[in-house]
Amino acid sequence: MWFRNLILYRLTQPFDLHPEALEERLEKKPFRPVMDMEPAFTGWTEPLGKEGRQLVHSSGNCILLCARKEEKILPAAAVRELVEARAAEIEEREERKVRAKERRELRETVLLEMIPRAFSKSSCQYAYIDSKNGWLVVDSASPGRAEELIDLLRECLGSFPVVPLQVREAPDAIMTEWLKQGETPAEVQIGDECELRDLVEDGAIVRVRREDLFSEEIRAHLEAGKRVMRLALTWDERVSFVLDEKFQLRRLRFQDVVLDEAGEAGAETFAERFDADYRLMTGELNRLLPRLTALFGGEEQAGIVAG
Repeated sequence: MWFRNLILYRLTQPFDLHPEALEERLEKKPFRPVMDMEPAFTGWTEPLGKEGRQLVHSSGNCILLCARKEEKILPAAAVRELVEARAAEIEEREERKVRAKERRELRETVLLEMIPRAFSKSSCQYAYIDSKNGWLVVDSASPGRAEELIDLLRECLGSFPVVPLQVREAPDAIMTEWLKQGETPAEVQIGDECELRDLVEDGAIVRVRREDLFSEEIRAHLEAGKRVMRLALTWDERVSFVLDEKFQLRRLRFQDVVLDEAGEAGAETFAERFDADYRLMTGELNRLLPRLTALFGGEEQAGIVAG
């Protein structure tokens, strides 16, 4: 159980539901296979998968959730081709032009016909609520998918007041300064990947991987005014990630020293290993996230409430 990407939210009110009470609320919308005429369905599933029996997995103050989405696969090109073919038939038969509104109606008809015959795929979205420290941490690289999970929570709970985490100092400004000066806080090391971008509209973008970021070439880009929009970092020699200008952590990777600790937990069953990994991961993130936030000036939002 190791998250790969992090989108961070702050709870603006204490979260005081016990895991058992939260379980009851989530049972309002469990996952089920998508029906014939449904394009998609999302519901809650067991975080432990086939080994689990509950919709929540709790360790300490951190409650793990898993939303599963199943959706029909409708290739856009196939839909477009069929719509165009039917529009052409109408134009030839009735000797008139098919207008935009009628074309949209044709598309809706085509979708309704294709959905029952379409294949489906499913995916899982994990997140955990840290009630003590006031975090919602979503394992996603897509803000849209993260918001889907939050909407599902709100549907089951009635309300779930959270806001995206905002830091006071612009991440791209801080990361640009780190790379320019070649200096970072003691526990932070710069890796070998970055994205540089001109701030002007349609400005140039330079993506660098597996290169020395302190080379003359990179320095020339920085001197020309490009800003660092993504930067590979390692924190305390324990966690590596790519931080972007929105303060999202991508391609999270726990270093060998952390994984070795997980291996020493003595877990034997899948459930025991899952729980040990989860406790270790949340413990590492509970150390990383407050410190990383502080390095970027602290939180912009005032009056954050933790349980």
